[in-house]
Amino acid sequence: MQLTNLKVAEQQVNFRQAVLQGLGEQQGLFFPDALPQLDLEPLWQLDLVARSQKILGALLADELGQELVDTLVANAFNFTAPLRPASAKQYCLELFHGPTLAFKDFGARFLAQCLSAFAGEQPLTILTATSGDTGAAVADAFYGLDNINVVVLYPDGGISELQEKLFCTLGGNIRTIAVAGSFDDCQQLVKQAFSDPALKAQFGLTSANSINIARLLAQICYYFEALAQLPEAERANAVFAVPSGNFGNLTAGLIAKAMGAPIKRFVAATNSNDTVPRYLQTGQWQPLAVYNTLSNAMDVTSPNNWPRIEALCQRQQWPLNDLAGERVDEAQTAAQLQWLFEQDYLSEPHAAVASAALSRQLQQDEVGVFLGTAHPAKFAGAVESILQIELPLPQALADANAKPLLSDNMAVDFSALKAYLQQHLS
Repeated sequence: MQLTNLKVAEQQVNFRQAVLQGLGEQQGLFFPDALPQLDLEPLWQLDLVARSQKILGALLADELGQELVDTLVANAFNFTAPLRPASAKQYCLELFHGPTLAFKDFGARFLAQCLSAFAGEQPLTILTATSGDTGAAVADAFYGLDNINVVVLYPDGGISELQEKLFCTLGGNIRTIAVAGSFDDCQQLVKQAFSDPALKAQFGLTSANSINIARLLAQICYYFEALAQLPEAERANAVFAVPSGNFGNLTAGLIAKAMGAPIKRFVAATNSNDTVPRYLQTGQWQPLAVYNTLSNAMDVTSPNNWPRIEALCQRQQWPLNDLAGERVDEAQTAAQLQWLFEQDYLSEPHAAVASAALSRQLQQDEVGVFLGTAHPAKFAGAVESILQIELPLPQALADANAKPLLSDNMAVDFSALKAYLQQHLS
Protein backbone atom coordinates (compact mmCIF):
# COMPACT_ATOMS: atom_id res chain seq x y z
CA MET A 1 0.00 0.00 0.00
CA GLN A 2 1.27 3.45 -0.88
CA LEU A 3 0.11 6.46 1.12
CA THR A 4 0.64 10.17 0.54
CA ASN A 5 0.92 13.00 3.03
CA LEU A 6 -2.11 15.22 2.36
CA LYS A 7 -0.09 18.35 3.18
CA VAL A 8 3.20 17.39 1.52
CA ALA A 9 2.41 15.42 -1.62
CA GLU A 10 6.08 14.63 -2.18
CA GLN A 11 6.14 12.50 0.98
CA GLN A 12 4.97 9.01 0.04
CA VAL A 13 5.31 6.03 2.37
CA ASN A 14 4.22 2.43 2.69
CA PHE A 15 1.89 1.16 5.43
CA ARG A 16 4.66 0.18 7.84
CA GLN A 17 6.26 3.60 7.56
CA ALA A 18 2.93 5.39 8.00
CA VAL A 19 2.09 3.39 11.12
CA LEU A 20 5.49 3.98 12.70
CA GLN A 21 5.56 7.69 11.86
CA GLY A 22 1.95 8.47 12.79
CA LEU A 23 1.97 12.00 11.34
CA GLY A 24 3.76 13.17 8.22
CA GLU A 25 5.79 16.31 7.57
CA GLN A 26 4.07 19.59 8.50
CA GLN A 27 1.63 17.57 10.64
CA GLY A 28 0.10 16.10 7.50
CA LEU A 29 -2.14 13.04 7.50
CA PHE A 30 -1.27 9.94 5.50
CA PHE A 31 -3.97 8.64 3.17
CA PRO A 32 -4.01 5.68 0.74
CA ASP A 33 -3.37 6.54 -2.89
CA ALA A 34 -5.91 3.93 -4.04
CA LEU A 35 -8.67 1.85 -2.50
CA PRO A 36 -9.57 -1.63 -3.78
CA GLN A 37 -13.08 -2.61 -4.82
CA LEU A 38 -14.33 -5.61 -2.85
CA ASP A 39 -16.31 -8.59 -4.10
CA LEU A 40 -19.20 -8.17 -1.67
CA GLU A 41 -21.31 -11.31 -1.96
CA PRO A 42 -18.78 -13.71 -0.39
CA LEU A 43 -18.25 -11.30 2.51
CA TRP A 44 -21.80 -11.42 3.86
CA GLN A 45 -21.50 -15.11 4.74
CA LEU A 46 -18.36 -14.70 6.89
CA ASP A 47 -17.98 -13.89 10.57
CA LEU A 48 -16.40 -10.66 11.80
CA VAL A 49 -12.82 -11.94 11.94
CA ALA A 50 -12.86 -13.78 8.61
CA ARG A 51 -14.58 -10.86 6.85
CA SER A 52 -12.13 -8.35 8.36
CA GLN A 53 -9.20 -10.49 7.22
CA LYS A 54 -10.53 -10.28 3.66
CA ILE A 55 -11.16 -6.52 3.86
CA LEU A 56 -7.81 -5.60 5.38
CA GLY A 57 -6.05 -8.16 3.22
CA ALA A 58 -7.33 -6.34 0.14
CA LEU A 59 -5.60 -3.23 1.47
CA LEU A 60 -2.45 -4.64 3.06
CA ALA A 61 -1.62 -8.15 1.83
CA ASP A 62 0.47 -6.85 -1.07
CA GLU A 63 2.84 -5.31 1.48
CA LEU A 64 2.49 -7.50 4.58
CA GLY A 65 1.36 -10.82 3.16
CA GLN A 66 -2.08 -12.32 3.88
CA GLU A 67 -0.76 -14.60 6.63
CA LEU A 68 0.46 -11.67 8.74
CA VAL A 69 -2.75 -9.72 8.09
CA ASP A 70 -4.77 -12.73 9.25
CA THR A 71 -2.74 -12.98 12.45
CA LEU A 72 -3.00 -9.26 13.23
CA VAL A 73 -6.78 -9.28 12.77
CA ALA A 74 -7.36 -12.49 14.73
CA ASN A 75 -5.35 -11.18 17.68
CA ALA A 76 -7.05 -7.78 17.64
CA PHE A 77 -10.73 -8.56 17.01
CA ASN A 78 -11.47 -11.09 19.74
CA PHE A 79 -14.93 -9.72 20.62
CA THR A 80 -18.27 -9.15 18.89
CA ALA A 81 -20.15 -6.16 17.43
CA PRO A 82 -23.87 -7.03 17.50
CA LEU A 83 -26.51 -5.03 15.63
CA ARG A 84 -29.47 -4.48 17.96
CA PRO A 85 -32.94 -3.14 17.10
CA ALA A 86 -33.38 0.14 18.98
CA SER A 87 -36.74 1.26 17.56
CA ALA A 88 -39.04 0.51 14.63
CA LYS A 89 -36.65 2.05 12.07
CA GLN A 90 -33.34 2.27 13.89
CA TYR A 91 -30.63 -0.23 14.77
CA CYS A 92 -27.65 0.33 17.02
CA LEU A 93 -24.33 -1.20 16.05
CA GLU A 94 -22.91 -1.96 19.49
CA LEU A 95 -19.16 -1.40 19.35
CA PHE A 96 -18.58 -1.58 23.10
CA HIS A 97 -18.09 -5.30 23.70
CA GLY A 98 -14.29 -5.15 23.75
CA PRO A 99 -12.09 -5.04 26.86
CA THR A 100 -12.49 -1.30 27.52
CA LEU A 101 -16.17 -1.14 26.54
CA ALA A 102 -15.76 1.32 23.66
CA PHE A 103 -15.41 1.30 19.88
CA LYS A 104 -11.81 2.45 20.21
CA ASP A 105 -10.86 -1.16 21.07
CA PHE A 106 -11.07 -2.05 17.37
CA GLY A 107 -8.51 0.47 16.20
CA ALA A 108 -6.26 0.49 19.25
CA ARG A 109 -5.85 -3.28 19.39
CA PHE A 110 -5.13 -3.54 15.66
CA LEU A 111 -2.60 -0.72 15.93
CA ALA A 112 -0.91 -2.40 18.90
CA GLN A 113 -0.59 -5.63 16.95
CA CYS A 114 0.88 -3.75 13.98
CA LEU A 115 3.41 -1.79 16.03
CA SER A 116 4.46 -4.87 17.97
CA ALA A 117 5.06 -6.68 14.66
CA PHE A 118 6.81 -3.76 12.94
CA ALA A 119 9.00 -2.31 15.70
CA GLY A 120 11.12 -5.35 16.54
CA GLU A 121 13.73 -4.32 19.12
CA GLN A 122 13.33 -0.60 18.41
CA PRO A 123 11.95 1.21 21.51
CA LEU A 124 8.80 3.21 20.76
CA THR A 125 6.76 5.79 22.63
CA ILE A 126 3.06 6.07 21.90
CA LEU A 127 2.09 9.71 22.48
CA THR A 128 -1.61 10.32 22.14
CA ALA A 129 -4.45 12.59 23.23
CA THR A 130 -7.87 11.39 24.29
CA SER A 131 -11.29 12.92 24.73
CA GLY A 132 -12.34 9.86 26.73
CA ASP A 133 -12.32 6.39 25.23
CA THR A 134 -9.09 6.39 23.19
CA GLY A 135 -7.00 6.54 26.36
CA ALA A 136 -8.48 3.38 27.83
CA ALA A 137 -8.36 1.45 24.57
CA VAL A 138 -4.76 2.42 23.85
CA ALA A 139 -3.60 1.77 27.41
CA ASP A 140 -5.22 -1.68 27.47
CA ALA A 141 -3.93 -2.60 24.01
CA PHE A 142 -0.30 -1.66 24.76
CA TYR A 143 -0.11 -2.45 28.49
CA GLY A 144 2.88 -4.67 29.21
CA LEU A 145 4.21 -4.80 25.62
CA ASP A 146 8.00 -4.93 25.46
CA ASN A 147 9.91 -1.85 24.24
CA ILE A 148 6.76 0.30 24.04
CA ASN A 149 5.96 3.18 26.40
CA VAL A 150 2.62 4.98 26.31
CA VAL A 151 1.94 8.61 27.27
CA VAL A 152 -1.70 9.71 27.19
CA LEU A 153 -2.81 13.35 27.49
CA TYR A 154 -6.40 14.15 28.45
CA PRO A 155 -8.35 17.27 29.49
CA ASP A 156 -8.41 17.55 33.28
CA GLY A 157 -12.06 17.36 34.34
CA GLY A 158 -13.14 16.85 30.73
CA ILE A 159 -13.81 13.10 30.82
CA SER A 160 -16.01 10.97 33.05
CA GLU A 161 -14.55 9.57 36.27
CA LEU A 162 -15.03 6.01 35.06
CA GLN A 163 -13.34 6.75 31.75
CA GLU A 164 -10.41 8.18 33.71
CA LYS A 165 -10.21 5.18 36.01
CA LEU A 166 -9.98 2.73 33.11
CA PHE A 167 -6.63 4.03 31.85
CA CYS A 168 -5.13 6.14 34.66
CA THR A 169 -4.75 3.30 37.16
CA LEU A 170 -2.49 0.90 35.26
CA GLY A 171 1.07 2.14 35.84
CA GLY A 172 3.91 0.14 34.33
CA ASN A 173 4.58 1.29 30.77
CA ILE A 174 1.44 3.50 30.79
CA ARG A 175 1.79 7.16 31.85
CA THR A 176 -1.16 9.56 31.92
CA ILE A 177 -1.24 13.35 32.11
CA ALA A 178 -4.24 15.48 33.06
CA VAL A 179 -3.83 18.70 31.07
CA ALA A 180 -5.38 21.97 32.30
CA GLY A 181 -7.15 22.60 28.99
CA SER A 182 -9.42 21.11 26.35
CA PHE A 183 -8.98 18.05 24.16
CA ASP A 184 -7.99 20.37 21.32
CA ASP A 185 -5.20 21.69 23.57
CA CYS A 186 -4.04 18.13 24.26
CA GLN A 187 -4.14 17.35 20.56
CA GLN A 188 -2.07 20.43 19.75
CA LEU A 189 0.61 19.41 22.26
CA VAL A 190 0.83 16.02 20.53
CA LYS A 191 1.15 17.73 17.14
CA GLN A 192 3.92 19.96 18.46
CA ALA A 193 5.82 16.93 19.73
CA PHE A 194 5.60 15.25 16.34
CA SER A 195 6.87 18.43 14.69
CA ASP A 196 10.04 18.34 16.84
CA PRO A 197 12.48 16.10 14.91
CA ALA A 198 14.94 15.73 17.79
CA LEU A 199 12.23 14.79 20.28
CA LYS A 200 10.60 12.40 17.83
CA ALA A 201 13.89 10.64 17.13
CA GLN A 202 14.98 10.47 20.77
CA PHE A 203 11.87 8.72 22.00
CA GLY A 204 10.71 6.95 18.84
CA LEU A 205 7.42 8.85 18.95
CA THR A 206 4.39 7.50 17.14
CA SER A 207 0.68 8.16 17.57
CA ALA A 208 -2.29 6.05 18.54
CA ASN A 209 -4.97 8.62 17.75
CA SER A 210 -7.27 8.09 14.79
CA ILE A 211 -4.68 10.11 12.88
CA ASN A 212 -2.70 6.83 12.77
CA ILE A 213 -3.70 5.00 9.61
CA ALA A 214 -3.74 1.56 11.28
CA ARG A 215 -6.53 2.61 13.62
CA LEU A 216 -8.48 4.13 10.79
CA LEU A 217 -8.29 1.07 8.55
CA ALA A 218 -9.40 -1.23 11.38
CA GLN A 219 -12.58 0.81 11.80
CA ILE A 220 -13.64 0.13 8.20
CA CYS A 221 -14.43 -3.44 9.15
CA TYR A 222 -17.37 -2.83 11.45
CA TYR A 223 -19.35 -0.98 8.80
CA PHE A 224 -19.34 -4.19 6.79
CA GLU A 225 -20.27 -6.06 9.97
CA ALA A 226 -23.37 -3.88 10.39
CA LEU A 227 -24.40 -4.44 6.78
CA ALA A 228 -23.90 -8.19 7.08
CA GLN A 229 -26.28 -8.30 10.06
CA LEU A 230 -28.96 -6.17 8.40
CA PRO A 231 -31.76 -7.99 6.60
CA GLU A 232 -30.64 -8.28 2.97
CA ALA A 233 -33.61 -6.25 1.71
CA GLU A 234 -32.60 -3.29 3.90
CA ARG A 235 -28.90 -3.04 3.01
CA ALA A 236 -29.27 -0.74 0.01
CA ASN A 237 -31.40 1.71 2.02
CA ALA A 238 -29.16 1.93 5.10
CA VAL A 239 -28.34 5.38 6.45
CA PHE A 240 -25.52 5.50 9.01
CA ALA A 241 -25.46 8.18 11.70
CA VAL A 242 -22.02 8.54 13.23
CA PRO A 243 -21.45 10.32 16.56
CA SER A 244 -18.56 12.55 15.58
CA GLY A 245 -15.77 14.29 17.47
CA ASN A 246 -12.39 13.86 15.79
CA PHE A 247 -14.15 12.36 12.72
CA GLY A 248 -12.04 9.22 12.37
CA ASN A 249 -15.14 7.07 12.71
CA LEU A 250 -16.94 8.80 9.85
CA THR A 251 -13.77 8.75 7.73
CA ALA A 252 -13.64 4.96 8.09
CA GLY A 253 -17.28 4.67 7.05
CA LEU A 254 -16.68 6.74 3.92
CA ILE A 255 -13.67 4.56 3.06
CA ALA A 256 -15.90 1.49 3.44
CA LYS A 257 -18.38 3.07 1.02
CA ALA A 258 -15.57 3.86 -1.43
CA MET A 259 -14.54 0.18 -1.28
CA GLY A 260 -18.05 -0.88 -2.25
CA ALA A 261 -20.09 -1.03 0.96
CA PRO A 262 -23.71 -0.40 -0.12
CA ILE A 263 -24.32 2.46 2.31
CA LYS A 264 -26.92 4.90 0.99
CA ARG A 265 -25.66 7.95 2.88
CA PHE A 266 -24.13 9.22 6.11
CA VAL A 267 -25.17 11.66 8.81
CA ALA A 268 -22.39 13.42 10.72
CA ALA A 269 -23.92 13.86 14.17
CA THR A 270 -22.26 16.28 16.58
CA ASN A 271 -23.17 17.77 19.91
CA SER A 272 -23.00 21.53 20.45
CA ASN A 273 -19.40 21.48 19.19
CA ASP A 274 -20.74 21.78 15.67
CA THR A 275 -17.89 23.00 13.47
CA VAL A 276 -18.68 20.47 10.74
CA PRO A 277 -22.49 20.86 10.54
CA ARG A 278 -22.01 24.64 10.29
CA TYR A 279 -19.33 24.18 7.64
CA LEU A 280 -21.55 21.90 5.57
CA GLN A 281 -24.31 24.49 5.75
CA THR A 282 -22.33 27.69 5.21
CA GLY A 283 -19.01 26.66 3.63
CA GLN A 284 -17.18 28.55 6.40
CA TRP A 285 -14.74 26.63 8.64
CA GLN A 286 -15.07 28.44 11.97
CA PRO A 287 -14.08 26.42 15.07
CA LEU A 288 -15.41 28.00 18.25
CA ALA A 289 -14.41 27.51 21.89
CA VAL A 290 -14.99 23.98 23.17
CA TYR A 291 -18.33 23.48 24.89
CA ASN A 292 -18.49 20.81 27.61
CA THR A 293 -21.36 18.39 27.03
CA LEU A 294 -22.90 15.12 28.17
CA SER A 295 -21.23 13.46 25.18
CA ASN A 296 -17.77 14.55 26.23
CA ALA A 297 -15.80 12.30 23.84
CA MET A 298 -17.22 14.48 21.04
CA ASP A 299 -16.21 17.80 22.61
CA VAL A 300 -13.89 18.63 19.72
CA THR A 301 -14.03 21.76 17.58
CA SER A 302 -11.00 21.20 15.32
CA PRO A 303 -11.40 17.61 14.11
CA ASN A 304 -8.10 16.22 12.87
CA ASN A 305 -9.53 13.77 10.35
CA TRP A 306 -11.53 16.27 8.31
CA PRO A 307 -8.82 16.70 5.63
CA ARG A 308 -9.09 12.97 4.90
CA ILE A 309 -12.84 13.29 4.37
CA GLU A 310 -12.42 16.19 1.97
CA ALA A 311 -9.66 14.38 0.07
CA LEU A 312 -11.75 11.21 -0.27
CA CYS A 313 -14.89 13.06 -1.37
CA GLN A 314 -12.89 14.94 -3.97
CA ARG A 315 -11.34 11.71 -5.28
CA GLN A 316 -14.70 9.92 -5.40
CA GLN A 317 -16.41 13.00 -6.86
CA TRP A 318 -18.89 12.99 -3.99
CA PRO A 319 -20.30 16.47 -3.33
CA LEU A 320 -19.64 17.41 0.29
CA ASN A 321 -23.24 18.50 0.68
CA ASP A 322 -24.28 14.88 0.14
CA LEU A 323 -23.03 14.44 3.70
CA ALA A 324 -25.67 15.54 6.18
CA GLY A 325 -24.58 17.36 9.32
CA GLU A 326 -26.76 17.49 12.42
CA ARG A 327 -26.17 19.38 15.67
CA VAL A 328 -27.87 17.87 18.72
CA ASP A 329 -27.89 20.00 21.87
CA GLU A 330 -27.99 18.86 25.49
CA ALA A 331 -31.76 18.93 25.91
CA GLN A 332 -32.22 16.99 22.67
CA THR A 333 -29.59 14.45 23.74
CA ALA A 334 -31.37 13.82 27.04
CA ALA A 335 -34.75 13.61 25.33
CA GLN A 336 -33.47 11.06 22.79
CA LEU A 337 -31.88 8.97 25.53
CA GLN A 338 -35.25 8.92 27.28
CA TRP A 339 -37.07 8.09 24.04
CA LEU A 340 -34.75 5.16 23.33
CA PHE A 341 -35.32 3.88 26.86
CA GLU A 342 -39.07 4.01 26.23
CA GLN A 343 -38.42 1.83 23.16
CA ASP A 344 -36.75 -0.68 25.55
CA TYR A 345 -33.24 0.24 24.42
CA LEU A 346 -30.71 1.44 26.98
CA SER A 347 -28.14 3.78 25.47
CA GLU A 348 -25.79 6.63 26.45
CA PRO A 349 -25.28 10.26 25.36
CA HIS A 350 -22.98 9.78 22.34
CA ALA A 351 -25.19 7.19 20.70
CA ALA A 352 -28.24 9.26 21.63
CA VAL A 353 -26.80 12.17 19.62
CA ALA A 354 -26.53 9.93 16.56
CA SER A 355 -29.99 8.44 17.10
CA ALA A 356 -31.51 11.93 17.37
CA ALA A 357 -29.82 12.91 14.11
CA LEU A 358 -31.32 9.82 12.46
CA SER A 359 -34.78 10.68 13.76
CA ARG A 360 -34.57 13.98 11.89
CA GLN A 361 -33.00 12.59 8.73
CA LEU A 362 -34.62 9.24 7.95
CA GLN A 363 -36.96 9.11 4.99
CA GLN A 364 -39.87 6.69 4.65
CA ASP A 365 -38.02 4.06 2.61
CA GLU A 366 -34.81 4.15 4.68
CA VAL A 367 -33.52 2.24 7.67
CA GLY A 368 -31.13 3.82 10.14
CA VAL A 369 -28.02 2.50 11.85
CA PHE A 370 -26.43 4.56 14.60
CA LEU A 371 -23.13 3.64 16.17
CA GLY A 372 -23.09 2.73 19.86
CA THR A 373 -19.59 3.84 20.74
CA ALA A 374 -19.48 3.14 24.50
CA HIS A 375 -21.18 1.04 27.15
CA PRO A 376 -23.86 3.05 29.01
CA ALA A 377 -22.14 2.34 32.33
CA LYS A 378 -19.13 4.41 31.23
CA PHE A 379 -21.46 7.40 31.50
CA ALA A 380 -23.42 6.12 34.48
CA GLY A 381 -23.80 9.55 36.09
CA ALA A 382 -25.52 11.11 33.09
CA VAL A 383 -27.56 8.02 32.19
CA GLU A 384 -28.79 7.45 35.74
CA SER A 385 -29.69 11.12 36.20
CA ILE A 386 -31.64 11.36 32.94
CA LEU A 387 -33.40 7.99 33.13
CA GLN A 388 -33.79 7.85 36.91
CA ILE A 389 -32.38 4.33 37.10
CA GLU A 390 -29.39 2.62 38.69
CA LEU A 391 -26.85 0.94 36.45
CA PRO A 392 -24.73 -1.97 37.63
CA LEU A 393 -21.07 -1.60 36.72
CA PRO A 394 -19.56 -4.19 34.37
CA GLN A 395 -16.72 -6.06 36.05
CA ALA A 396 -13.99 -4.22 34.11
CA LEU A 397 -15.30 -0.86 35.31
CA ALA A 398 -15.86 -2.04 38.88
CA ASP A 399 -12.28 -3.33 39.10
CA ALA A 400 -10.80 -0.11 37.69
CA ASN A 401 -12.99 2.08 39.89
CA ALA A 402 -11.49 0.55 43.02
CA LYS A 403 -7.92 1.55 42.06
CA PRO A 404 -6.16 4.87 42.82
CA LEU A 405 -5.44 7.37 40.04
CA LEU A 406 -1.81 7.55 38.94
CA SER A 407 -2.01 10.61 36.67
CA ASP A 408 0.31 13.59 36.65
CA ASN A 409 -0.89 17.17 36.05
CA MET A 410 0.36 19.64 33.47
CA ALA A 411 -0.41 23.07 32.06
CA VAL A 412 -0.95 23.60 28.33
CA ASP A 413 2.77 24.08 27.81
CA PHE A 414 4.90 22.25 25.24
CA SER A 415 8.11 22.90 27.17
CA ALA A 416 6.52 21.17 30.17
CA LEU A 417 5.65 18.16 28.01
CA LYS A 418 9.22 17.97 26.69
CA ALA A 419 10.57 18.12 30.23
CA TYR A 420 8.16 15.39 31.32
CA LEU A 421 9.29 13.06 28.54
CA GLN A 422 12.94 13.73 29.37
CA GLN A 423 12.36 13.07 33.05
CA HIS A 424 10.27 9.91 32.79
CA LEU A 425 11.44 8.20 29.59
CA SER A 426 15.17 9.01 29.25
